Amino acid sequence: MTPEEILAGANTIAVVGLSRDPAKAAHGVPAVLQAHGFRIIPVHPSATELLGEKVYRSLKDIPEPVDLVDVFRPSPEAPGIAREAVEIGAKALWLQQGILSAEARRIAEEGGLAYVENRCTAVVRATASISKR
Repeated sequence: MTPEEILAGANTIAVVGLSRDPAKAAHGVPAVLQAHGFRIIPVHPSATELLGEKVYRSLKDIPEPVDLVDVFRPSPEAPGIAREAVEIGAKALWLQQGILSAEARRIAEEGGLAYVENRCTAVVRATASISKR
């Protein structure tokens, strides 16, 4: 599947590493996705609410199905996040621009997940005019 097909097929996006800081891409990109109708579920170690949504400590704590796991964490953390994404039955794993991991790719693909790395979901959304509204 292409990145455009993966994003178009997603409704619920768990964002691992969603930032509290509005100046950071890890806050702005999920906010743009949310503004275009995607359901955003923040995953953060200490925040309680981000973008008006309840925050979860890990993917495993999310009590509803997740279509896409969007990762804003350093590359060395990606394999562990990929394992969790497989465990929760996500449909896809997306590593944001600048994040690459051959091991995360292997884990995701062996677990049946579609995989994207080193791409920005907001850029793909804009260039392909993907919206849920």
